[in-house]
Amino acid sequence: MSKAFSGSNVVFSGIQATGAKQLGNYIGAMRQYVATQDEGEAFFCIVDLHSITADYDPQDLHDRTLDLAALLYAVGLDPKRCTLFLQSHVTAHAESAWLLSAVTGFGQLGRMTQFKEKGEGKEFVSAGLFTYPVLMAGDILLYQTDIVPVGDDQRQHVELARDIAQRFNARYGETFTIPRGVFPQVGARIMDLQEPTKKMSTSAGTPQGTVLILDEPDTIRKKFKTAVTDSGREVRYAPDEKPGVSNLIEILSVASGTSIPEVEAAYDGRGYGDLKGDVGEAVVTLFAPVKERYAELRADDGELRRLLSVGAEKARETAKPTLESMYERMGFVLR
Repeated sequence: MSKAFSGSNVVFSGIQATGAKQLGNYIGAMRQYVATQDEGEAFFCIVDLHSITADYDPQDLHDRTLDLAALLYAVGLDPKRCTLFLQSHVTAHAESAWLLSAVTGFGQLGRMTQFKEKGEGKEFVSAGLFTYPVLMAGDILLYQTDIVPVGDDQRQHVELARDIAQRFNARYGETFTIPRGVFPQVGARIMDLQEPTKKMSTSAGTPQGTVLILDEPDTIRKKFKTAVTDSGREVRYAPDEKPGVSNLIEILSVASGTSIPEVEAAYDGRGYGDLKGDVGEAVVTLFAPVKERYAELRADDGELRRLLSVGAEKARETAKPTLESMYERMGFVLR
């Protein structure tokens, strides 16, 4: 199938609406969005349909969806340079998920690490939690996507989308571009400050170990000052041996724009206390303009909705030809 935009890459990624966004979301996903929005035609989606696969509060979903839209614009997404929209506003996403489920193996879904982690120990596990990687594949493939900027935790899902696209193309004819994931070279997996062997998370992490983008400056400083490190005093990057210190080094590298070796050299002969304090200040500085811009954007609910409406219209127009090709090639009588 011909590209929606000849001569340029198509970039697509999505982020869940629920849950307060934290430092790991920013480093693993949001800053990648900003960096890739000029690499071609860029589409970024708030995946509100994915957000209902686990327990949630409807009003919270509604409010956090608009919160996230404001935050994405605040970190640097530009509506003149990319398309931001809500997944539920483009019905092609739900339709494509059903069609793609016909070329997705049950066993493949059962092997998804996130399904196992999120479903473990739960009395009720929704079918949506099991099948949502198919919806994610539809999200990506509808736009003939070349590049998928995501955090390292989404690597398995991108590989599944590639497998689904290849299987569909083999069975029904060349329809989809085969996408490739793009993962951060530094900060691909930011860890909990209190439990540095576990990923930072608002749902599964510790409150004191999770740094929210909209935390107050003193709260951010306190969280870093109480971060768990390791035995000894050597500031050295060794994730397997010194996970706590290595996590702080990665965060400082991203927040200050310096390389990991430069960070190590700067703290040669100095203690963990200096490192913790400096990382906290760097993150406060990094998020200060984001918080200010967010407050301005979130105060204008009407403008946020207008921007999302414009984005959804462009997304609908772009996804339509791919969805029509899917129906036609699968043998459906077209409308």
